Amino acid sequence: MAKVTVLEEVCKGCALCVDVCPQKVLRLSSDRYNGKGVHPAAVLDGEKCTGCAVCAVMCPDVALRVER
Repeated sequence: MAKVTVLEEVCKGCALCVDVCPQKVLRLSSDRYNGKGVHPAAVLDGEKCTGCAVCAVMCPDVALRVER
């Protein structure tokens, strides 16, 4: 099983990872803000993650880690 970790303080909330995730595992947090004042990405349903790492490749700030 794969695991996605979001480095919330690095995330700028651009949602590119959310858009490209084929399993729709990620979303922008609606209840948290990071130090930049934006809603960071959050894992919605980690059990659906296949470990493809498309989200991590797409992230311009390297705010995602995918472990397989």
